[in-house]
Amino acid sequence: MEPSKIASEIKNLSIQQKLTLVQDVWDSIALENGRLPIQEWQKIELDKRYEEYKQKKLATFDWKAVHKDLRENHK
Repeated sequence: MEPSKIASEIKNLSIQQKLTLVQDVWDSIALENGRLPIQEWQKIELDKRYEEYKQKKLATFDWKAVHKDLRENHK
């Protein structure tokens, strides 16, 4: 089905139907996540960062602290 046709059909759905559709789309993406192609340069970069993390050469931050900082300093 054409994306424009899908968009047109979505406009006719109720909010609950739209939310259900969004959940179904995310679930579908999650199921296929392991099959997403990854470029070689991306794999190399991820491997490099993971090694830095394991060797404690990579700074890490608690997500709650980062979130708090963003909320306080970037309103």
